[in-house]
Amino acid sequence: MSQLVRVFFTGMFISFLGTLPLGTLNIAAMQISITDGIMPALLFCLGVLLAEIVYVRISLVAMDWVRKQKTLFKILEWVTVIIILALAVSSFYAATHPKVDKNIILSSTLPKFWLGLIMSALNPVQIPFWFGWSAVLFSKKILLPKSSNYNIYILGIGLGTLLGNCVFIFGGKLIGDQLSNNQHILNWIIGGIFSITALIQLIKIARHKGVEHKIDHPKEHTKQFEQQVEDIGKYN
Repeated sequence: MSQLVRVFFTGMFISFLGTLPLGTLNIAAMQISITDGIMPALLFCLGVLLAEIVYVRISLVAMDWVRKQKTLFKILEWVTVIIILALAVSSFYAATHPKVDKNIILSSTLPKFWLGLIMSALNPVQIPFWFGWSAVLFSKKILLPKSSNYNIYILGIGLGTLLGNCVFIFGGKLIGDQLSNNQHILNWIIGGIFSITALIQLIKIARHKGVEHKIDHPKEHTKQFEQQVEDIGKYN
């Protein structure tokens, strides 16, 4: 039982910390919470979560297949850049048009769960992230090739992602309430974050440091938290 508890908290810890850096999906969840409310944002988050755990499951049982999908990941990288730029333009449009106080894409009629699922499924960044972490955890014998380990690992990841996104959802709602009469300022800020995110993504693609590089060198982006993961194991 202690080994499964260790796997659960390890997955939750990695997922929670991995969700906290500013990114397309958590900022989108924050903006939805500000303009549409908490429940739509949570539904968006559940869609994101579902796509993520599917990718995690694939990375656990089909690592060789993942390594061979580099062309697909390159295409998804460019699709992601286009989506981020569209989100940035929509935010800037809302900021410069007083009668438009919502991001056209995020506040569309598409159900928020499906919006989150689609945006997460098209975002290839999480694939090498979990590919690398799964490889590290297998090598350290923290995660074992058993169905019970996989299931509890995915459960921990799901909870970690939910908690991490809740930081943005409820934090964003609090900020939105404080700036209720200055919605255009928030749209400028969020549009700027999306623009910077797109620029960083383009730089990584140009420098060949994108998804393909991370899959070929899975441990490079996991060093930061490896010691913390080992510490978790000592107390579970």
